[in-house]
Amino acid sequence: MEIIKTFLIKLKAYDLVVIMFYLFLMFINIFYQCDIKLWLLWTILDLGIITFTFANAYFENKYNNKFWRATHYWYIAPLILFTFKELYYLIAPIRQQNYDWLFIDIDRWMFGTDPTKYLLQYSFPFLTELLQIVYSMFYLLPIILAIALLRKGRYTALDFSVFSIIYGFYLSYIGYFTLPAIGPRFTLHDFSSLGQQLPGMFFTPYLRKLIDIGESIPKGTIDPAAVVQRDAFPSGHTMITLIVMYLSVKLKSRTKYFFIPVGTLLIFATVYLWYHYVTDLIGGLLFMIFSMWSGKYIFNWWRRIQGEEEFDYHKY
Repeated sequence: MEIIKTFLIKLKAYDLVVIMFYLFLMFINIFYQCDIKLWLLWTILDLGIITFTFANAYFENKYNNKFWRATHYWYIAPLILFTFKELYYLIAPIRQQNYDWLFIDIDRWMFGTDPTKYLLQYSFPFLTELLQIVYSMFYLLPIILAIALLRKGRYTALDFSVFSIIYGFYLSYIGYFTLPAIGPRFTLHDFSSLGQQLPGMFFTPYLRKLIDIGESIPKGTIDPAAVVQRDAFPSGHTMITLIVMYLSVKLKSRTKYFFIPVGTLLIFATVYLWYHYVTDLIGGLLFMIFSMWSGKYIFNWWRRIQGEEEFDYHKY
């Protein structure tokens, strides 16, 4: 029991989130093993990630050098992408109904039309190019914030920021399980006509192809709607971007002067570029509010267990 306590106490709050979420994924794989083809492989990989998370925290505390400190922070970045890809193999087999019809109905109830179709009349190549570039910067925003805090030596603020971001991501992933949807590119528009109806300039076609690959739509896919990730609601792009913007302001980081305009454009781009319904954005906002409210309680609860002073935006 003492050994278990020793290992647990070395975990950072974001490690705890990783472990709990991967235990959840292990449960999903085992419970739905008849539906998930690679359930055993994913279960083994999930267990491996939990083990790595414990080992990572242990070695940083044991050796306390730059290598293990960096590994302890930065393993989160590739892990988010890995988790996102695992969801692809879990959601579709066990959640076979999509809820796009619900989000379309809510959008039409609020606006009397489909916002993506309405915005199409105001589109032009330069704006599309700008918004596609901004949209593609999504995963860089948390990294930029982390680097800014790291350079200032604000380690407690960095711990809280990493925790808030990974906690936010995983809450949005639970949303994908609850109400899976594929987005207006496939339901309200002809996905194959995207380049003709919403053309960009130089980088847009390449950035779209890169995003499509990340969404499990390789080039030449016959029926993209059948294979794309079910990740429209809530809008993770909206949720995490709002978290990064909020943290940059509350932590009084100079990055806020970059995040506020870029983040605003990015959120607008999610609808303009046909990736999301407006309802997805509202869901992202609500998830963000819940995430930041509940996350601070969880983070400070864990700091109390570790005998640390509670986190306060003004002190760190």
